[in-house]
Amino acid sequence: MTVVLETQAVSKIYKSDSTPIKAVDEVSLTIRTGEFIGLVGPSGSGKTTMLAMLAALLTPSSGTIIIDDHNLAEMKEAQRTRFRREKIGFTFQQNNLLPFLNAQENVELMLRLNNRLDKRGRERAQDLLTRLGLGDRLHNLPSQLSGGQQQRVAIARALIHNPNLVLADEPTANLDTERAFQVVETFAELIHEHDRAGIMVTHDLRMCHYVDKVVQMLDGRIERIIEDRAEIEALAGTARPVETPPAIAILNSEGAQNGNVGRLAQPAPRPGFQSLPA
Repeated sequence: MTVVLETQAVSKIYKSDSTPIKAVDEVSLTIRTGEFIGLVGPSGSGKTTMLAMLAALLTPSSGTIIIDDHNLAEMKEAQRTRFRREKIGFTFQQNNLLPFLNAQENVELMLRLNNRLDKRGRERAQDLLTRLGLGDRLHNLPSQLSGGQQQRVAIARALIHNPNLVLADEPTANLDTERAFQVVETFAELIHEHDRAGIMVTHDLRMCHYVDKVVQMLDGRIERIIEDRAEIEALAGTARPVETPPAIAILNSEGAQNGNVGRLAQPAPRPGFQSLPA
């Protein structure tokens, strides 16, 4: 498999009252084609900051980010903007849809910006929206869609231009349990089908059922990388639990905030549901 993303000792330091705060602390990571990674950890662990740097939206204080053999630090701002538009797909917690465009037009926008909107592109937009359960909402404006439906449109928009790297920040935050599983399942399928690389930040450990690796962050650092399938399934609550390493015991951010850091809250098993139409 080809390396799509490599970070070398990437750090992001903020100053607060003259005191430096390391939001991300020397993170080194390699992701290859066809890999779907779950990035997990408690609130404040640096996940979203790391994702913003990988999306070329935030500049590291130090270290190197290489995507598709391109060093982001060596690019001028205009080059980074174009590279981000062509090579990276990003889904924010807020969907950022344009209110005057319907669902299909919002998805096609990425193709239009890259001068690649044609008949095939329109058909792909329709196919993506259909696979995400929105085949009957193609011509609805964002104001005519629920929050969860808007989020699924944003996910389709992130995938429409076949980016080398797909980044998702809490893509299921506004979805009910059944739809969340369906969306992440489709997300993983598309990454694998098209041999792309994907990273998903999530607080919902059940979604790790669909990832190939779990990267746990804590205090800005990578605390652990889980590749063993049995451990991933146990973490997701879809298999018999294995012995829980101490580092994982604080993954539940809500529990951490309430002082329950010595226990990993095991999510409910995945409920049964019908797969989205192919």
